[in-house]
Parts: sequence; C-alpha cells; structure tokens
Amino acid sequence: MRIVVDRDLCESNAKCVEIEPSVFRIDEDDVLQVLQEHPPEELRAKMELAVQKCPKAALSLAED
Repeated sequence: MRIVVDRDLCESNAKCVEIEPSVFRIDEDDVLQVLQEHPPEELRAKMELAVQKCPKAALSLAED
C-alpha cells in the first residue's frame, strides 16, 4: 500500500496527522509531509480512515 496525496487538493488540515502522526505531519511551512509513503500493513485501517476523513479528498491509497 502506498499513500498518495493530491497536492492540488490538500489544504494541510491535519486530520490525517491526528489519525496517525507516525505517517503524516505538517511542516513549518504548513505543508503536509508523508513520513512513510509505504506504511506497514498493520496501519491499513488507520490509512483508510485518514483517506475517508480528509475534508478535501486529497488522500488515496494505491496498491503496489
């Protein structure tokens, strides 16, 4: 699984950071950073929740 961020849609609302800060963070320029582009399978449920809760639908999961 791979996290995909649509940078045109992302407003760095940090909902994903609240769900899993080991994968997402907001940097000092208020830009979303993906710390683990390929998070471990045990985080799948949290990644799916992050995708679902993103207010701008800027996150998606790709299967590699």
